[in-house]
Parts: sequence; C-alpha cells; structure tokens
Amino acid sequence: MKLSELIQGIDIQSPYHDYEVKDIRNNSKLVEPGDIYVAIKGSNVDGHRFAADAAARGARTVVVEQDMGLENQLIVQDTKKAYAMLCANFFGNPSERIKLIGVTGTNGKTSTTTIIKSILEAAGLKTGLIGTIQIEYGAVVKPNPNTTPDAYMFQKTLKEMLDAGCCYVVSEISSHALAQERILGSRFEVCGFTNLTQDHLDYHKDMEDYFLAKKKLFTMGKYNVVNIHDAYGRRLAEELPEKPVTFSVSDPNADFYASEIECTASSVHFRMTHGGVTSRVIFAIPGLYSVENALAAISICRVLGISMDTIISALAKIKGVKGRCEIIFSNSRFMVVCDYAHTPDGIENILQSLKAVSKGRVVAVFGCGGDRDRTKRPLMAEACEKYADFIIVTSDNPRSEDPEAIIGDILPGMSGKVDFVKRTDRTEAIRYAMENAQQDDVIVLLGKGHETYQILKNETIHYDEREVVAQIAKNLNE
Repeated sequence: MKLSELIQGIDIQSPYHDYEVKDIRNNSKLVEPGDIYVAIKGSNVDGHRFAADAAARGARTVVVEQDMGLENQLIVQDTKKAYAMLCANFFGNPSERIKLIGVTGTNGKTSTTTIIKSILEAAGLKTGLIGTIQIEYGAVVKPNPNTTPDAYMFQKTLKEMLDAGCCYVVSEISSHALAQERILGSRFEVCGFTNLTQDHLDYHKDMEDYFLAKKKLFTMGKYNVVNIHDAYGRRLAEELPEKPVTFSVSDPNADFYASEIECTASSVHFRMTHGGVTSRVIFAIPGLYSVENALAAISICRVLGISMDTIISALAKIKGVKGRCEIIFSNSRFMVVCDYAHTPDGIENILQSLKAVSKGRVVAVFGCGGDRDRTKRPLMAEACEKYADFIIVTSDNPRSEDPEAIIGDILPGMSGKVDFVKRTDRTEAIRYAMENAQQDDVIVLLGKGHETYQILKNETIHYDEREVVAQIAKNLNE
C-alpha cells in the first residue's frame, strides 16, 4: 500500500515522498527495510529515542511528534493517534465492512461480550470475539495479551475475522485502550457501558480521568447502550449529545427494565420489560450483576435487530462464562467456585450473590495484584467482610512487589468482624480452605478466574486453580 493511502485522515505537518509500504512497526527492533516506524511515548519509554535506530534498520519513514533531524521523517501532532489510523488504513478499514460492537466498563465486559456472541450465533450470524480470555472466530481460538489488543493486532484481527466470513465482531474495550487511542479509526455499530467502579487508579490519575477515558468510546458508535442503574452510567447518558438506549435493574423508565429478580444457586430468573411488553428471562449465572450483564446483552442485541424470542431462548441455553462464578469442584460437603473479581465492587457482587443462595458459610480466598492500584487493597478486604463468613488472605500476581507487603496493605481493611487467616502461598490458602471446609461451605477463589498463570517478580509460572483444586481434592480423598 502506498504511503499516501496509509496517511488518509492523519494531519501531516511535514513533506513526504510516496512509496510502497511493507509494514508498520512501533518497535524499532522489528523494523525491516521498507517499513514505517512510529515513535510512541509510552508510560516508561519514549519511542523517539529509537527513531534513529529504526531509520538505520531500513525504515523508509519515521513518524514522530518533533523534528528529529532524520531524512524521511513524518511529523504529526500525536503519534498514538497516527499509529492507530495507519493500522486501520493498512488493513483496509475492516470495521467499515463488519458490524463491530464494543463493550466497556469496570466489571462485566467479558460476560456481556460472551453473551452477545452466543445470542448472535443463535441467530445464525457468524461472530468474532475479542476479549480478556481469548480471541475467537469460527474454529480459531487465539490467546489475547491484553483485554483490547494494540492497534495493529486489533485491526489485523478484524481483517482476519472479516476474511473468515464474520459479519459481526464483539470486543471488550478497556480504558487503557481508549486512553492510548488503540481503537481510533474503528467504526462501531453499537457501544455498550456496563458500570464504573474503582480500578486502574495506578494508571488513571483519578476516577474522573478513568470515566473520561471510558466516555471516549461513545463518540465512536452509531448507537449507544448504557446502564443507568450505575451512577456513572446515569451521568454518561445525560452527557451524550443523543439519548442512548438505557437499561436498569432499578429504574422502570429505562428502555430495558428488570424486575422480580429471583436467584437460585445456579441461575437467575427475572421479568424484563421493554416497549410495554414483559418477558420472562432465565439466565444460567446467579446474582444481580448477572441480571445487568444479561440486560446489557439483550439491549445491544435488540438494537442490532435480533428478535426477543431468539434472545430469550439463547440466554436460557448459555452454560456460563469461564472464570466467572464458575463451579470448579463440588462434593457432598462443599463447593469451590472461581471468579475473576479483582475490584471491591466485583468482590461484593459475587459474594453477595453466593451468600443469598448458600446453605452454609461463604469462605473467601483473595489477594491483590502487585504493581497495581494500592488504594483499593483495604477496600477489597472491606468488600470481603460484607458477605463472607470466613476470609483467607493470600497472594495474586505479586509481580515485582513483595507478597507480604501487599498483604500488609490489605490487612488495615479488616475490621475484625469476620475471622480470617493469612496464607501467603496461594496453593496453601486453597488447601487450608478445602481441608477446613464445613458442611455446605461455598469456597470462593477470587481474582484469577480464567487465568492460568501467576506473575512473580522474575517469571510467570503456570498456575491453574482448576488443577490445584483437583489435586488437593484427590489428596483429601486418599
């Protein structure tokens, strides 16, 4: 593709020579002759430092934000935005030929996008999924390094899905991706908002900055769907120039309203009212938060024109989402559930749901990630105390931090109203919970969910809680 074609939509502030571009790189070490190199200022490293190296490796054009004194440099105001636009153009702007659905929010993105994919496929529509757990389309399943991939991988994935015959793609959209302009240049058919609670304040300077990053998505879609049960969702709905489609579990004036919610140990039932018509809905994951996820999916699929009968039928058949209130072990004495909840609100949601249906104790096993927002650590402890009957504090992806220091930040949030123990080694924490389980206990392993690894200071090791629980259960039975 010619450089002149690639730079469509980008404000170029310097002259350039046209040529056939081989590829686009934002890592100078990967540059080959004929490539474009884009110098991006990251959180820790400024790519402008490597612009000369990229040119020496054969980059025909170096995209920069300032004069670097290089031949064939292309000066732009913002290289993050330029990179995203270059990638979209390079892959032929696939979002213009496919119906792209984006879902953002602190909690519920994975569940909501998975539900939407299931409904669309039940309607006979081939659908791709880009999410925290993985990338899926047809028989293809790929790992995804980020909730929302970098601009190059995002556009490349959309093009692959389009070429594979997908007519819809549903994607989780993270606040990091929005702040870093990864999805700029994409055209969304529908954008959905689930909720906003404290998270990622190690990256965003405060909740206002976090909200404004999320809000960016809703300037990119043809239709917007917003949860107005959530306070930030109500604000978003009020601030958007055109009224969005709304859903709620508390406001009967919402376009999609859930009432008469009944939870069982394995499902949730509710009445859903839309346009004066009420339908009975059965969904396989219990809890109020599951109703909101289901409502988000219902609202988005109705906006896409899927019939209510198809939607309700598909919801009743969904078996759950990996790592989201997933039962990974059960016997006559106790049950073990794993869930990805890693925010105060997420923990409160899952524990409240299980407490409502549990015959015995709810035992929470949790830790906090290293190199992440330290202010939420005691808040996660407080959330556990609200609904857990016993708590085991442990480790969860400590990264470069000392696990004991992380636990030291957690413990001030424990008021003492709920008994707890500390087991820094996560396997020992799970073993303690299972060996000391009482009749009808529900043991909830919080934080890892679908993850199959533990991130330590100098390495990432394989760590799948399903395997850990299975081995402990085997030893208990021997």
